[in-house]
Amino acid sequence: MTQDDTPGPGLEGDRSTDRAPAAPAARTARAPRADPGTVNPADAAAGIPADIPAGIPADVPVDGAPASGIPALTEAEAREIAAEAESVISEIATVVEGKREVAQTALLVLLAGGHLLIEDIPGVGKTMLAKSLAAALGAKRHRIQFTPDLLPGDVTGASIFNQATSEFEFRPGAVFTQILLADEINRASPKTQSALLEAMEERQVSVDGTTYELEEPFMVVATANPVEMEGTYRLPEAQRDRFLAQTSMGYPVQSAESRMLAAQAGPVPVGDRDVLDAVRTRTTPERIAAHVRAVRRVHASEVILDYVVRLAAATRSHPQVTLGASPRAAVHLVRAAKAHAALDGRTFVDPEDVRSVIMPVWRHRMHLTPQALSRGASAGELVDQVLRNTSQT
Repeated sequence: MTQDDTPGPGLEGDRSTDRAPAAPAARTARAPRADPGTVNPADAAAGIPADIPAGIPADVPVDGAPASGIPALTEAEAREIAAEAESVISEIATVVEGKREVAQTALLVLLAGGHLLIEDIPGVGKTMLAKSLAAALGAKRHRIQFTPDLLPGDVTGASIFNQATSEFEFRPGAVFTQILLADEINRASPKTQSALLEAMEERQVSVDGTTYELEEPFMVVATANPVEMEGTYRLPEAQRDRFLAQTSMGYPVQSAESRMLAAQAGPVPVGDRDVLDAVRTRTTPERIAAHVRAVRRVHASEVILDYVVRLAAATRSHPQVTLGASPRAAVHLVRAAKAHAALDGRTFVDPEDVRSVIMPVWRHRMHLTPQALSRGASAGELVDQVLRNTSQT
């Protein structure tokens, strides 16, 4: 653990990626899928089956059952994902002392294809968690220090006029990476915060009418300081809803804090700049991207999907809630439950997976009535009530 880094406005990249990346290739759009039973010419040429429902990409399985031609996750694949995830979590734990559960949550969110919001006081290791995650994955990382004067173009990139060629060239912003640390995201204006919306939801960036694909895997780890309200902006609801999970670090136990002091206040090995240089790469971004796709093949039965739908409906009709779980929140819960099952080495989701992940996935999305807030109620308590009052079958 370490004190959160607080450099001036701008972004920080790995030493291995200090050079500005080349402009990514523009996305080539595929023709919309026709109704089931018909075949688009482009789909037929690509060998895409015609029995995939309209609006669903051919390479994405339908939650609950594999898409046509896509096999279910095998037990061998599940064990491989679980073993590799365990090695990454253990490596993070060597730097972020005493926070194994938080490291597991971060990796679960990554495998679920989502983004993580960490809200906590300064100095508890939020920044270190994101950096050690990227280091253990061998992934490229960028860091943006969000400040009131940060502009959307600093995040997404912008078209710059090249006098030598008399043409505009696209210069990629910090979002063109694999692990993006959005440090103190609530210090930037909502206009700048919204620059991340398209990237978080669609893994792409649109600038001047051109769409650019982002690399895989892509994950935003955003930190926010809940105790300093001066000079901060509340995250828009659309922004909060795009984070698959929200968590906090908390203070370490005394034994873990003692180990942290010994490691981070001691001498630095020759050739290293800081403690992160000692983090060993446990996997590759390519393998993680493959694991993210494999997790979608974990089986979620109709019973599980119905359970999630009833949980979402219960939050929306709760008398103390003004805004309950959105359909996106339900999708995120199923994906998180699938990742939880995969981390346990299983190929199917059971109700306990849903119950285990619902708190970090839904807690930050609940909006209580003024009366509930005045009585001291919390979003976590309401989610717990919904769990207790909703049957699993």
